[in-house]
Amino acid sequence: MSEPITIIGTNTVVSGNLEGDEDLTVEGRVEGSITLSRTLSIEVGGVVRANVHVRNAVISGVLVGNVEAQESVHITEAGRVVGDIAAPRVILVDGASFRGNIDMGNFDIDRDVKSAPARKPMPRPQAAIAEAAPEAPALRSVPSRPLVAPRPVTAPAARPAAATAPKAAPGKKAPPPPKGRVVGKAKATKKAR
Repeated sequence: MSEPITIIGTNTVVSGNLEGDEDLTVEGRVEGSITLSRTLSIEVGGVVRANVHVRNAVISGVLVGNVEAQESVHITEAGRVVGDIAAPRVILVDGASFRGNIDMGNFDIDRDVKSAPARKPMPRPQAAIAEAAPEAPALRSVPSRPLVAPRPVTAPAARPAAATAPKAAPGKKAPPPPKGRVVGKAKATKKAR
């Protein structure tokens, strides 16, 4: 035997307080308050302007008012709700319209965080990585250099005095200058001559 269902038809308007122990489907219009121990379904085209206390609510029409549900509130893609929702489970389908607040009950953040098991990242197989990014450029490794302490800044060392030819005594021939290797700027000028 099927569960009993009460249907408020498309051309019916109900004003007042509704209470019941069976499912209620609204295709017409209800104004007032609704208290059910079962499920309220508002169909497309149905309009409810009431505060609602139910076990479950499935809204495909329009609901203006606050909803308290013991188990869940489901707003379909055609559903529109203006009001606050208090339920442990709330489902808003893509395309649903909702304006209000949602209260899903009290919970202890510290207890929930501490009791949650630590998750390890799942290793990805190499084939999946290759499929996910087939055109990713290969990364090349850059050799690392050891850290070297900077050299202290010092004054440049004094250059040795250039070798000069010894002075000859009067009347004697001067000895030739010592032969040495010319480097740097002096060499470049010598070549340019």
